[in-house]
Amino acid sequence: MIRIVTAGRLRRLTEAADQARARTREVQGQADAAWVRHVREVWELISRAESEQTDATLLREDCFRLLDALNDLEIVLGEREERIRLLGEELEAAQLEGRSLVLLLHWGEPHSIHRSHEDAYTYAAAKGVPVHAWQAGDERPASQVLWRLVTFTRDEAVKGFRDASVPSPGGWEGAA
Repeated sequence: MIRIVTAGRLRRLTEAADQARARTREVQGQADAAWVRHVREVWELISRAESEQTDATLLREDCFRLLDALNDLEIVLGEREERIRLLGEELEAAQLEGRSLVLLLHWGEPHSIHRSHEDAYTYAAAKGVPVHAWQAGDERPASQVLWRLVTFTRDEAVKGFRDASVPSPGGWEGAA
């Protein structure tokens, strides 16, 4: 079958084809823009997810470090509680025997506690403290002296500890 196409029909078909191509370009442009937005959103989401995953990993590591530190602190506190308990027992025994204990100070900070001056000297020597590092007790503050020994005892009158060389304030009641 042969069909005769008139110029008007050909013109209408051409215009329809041009409109269809124009619409196709428009729809393709919208689709391309939507694709670009989609890809950009996906990249942003991936970037945020990676960043949050990194943050979560860092926080997890920090939590593990804190747990380790807390465990270590618990061990140290347990050891200190035991040392305090033993010191309390030693103080009670020393008080019953009428003797004092010796506190070894290093630049004015408590370093260790000993039963006698000799024990403190022996301990310090074992730690490598030279004999010339010891200073005789004088008027300088303990924080200005490398190593110093302080004899102390428990005193119920002050509800705590005091330097054994200082009289108890309990005897000062009648002083004017």
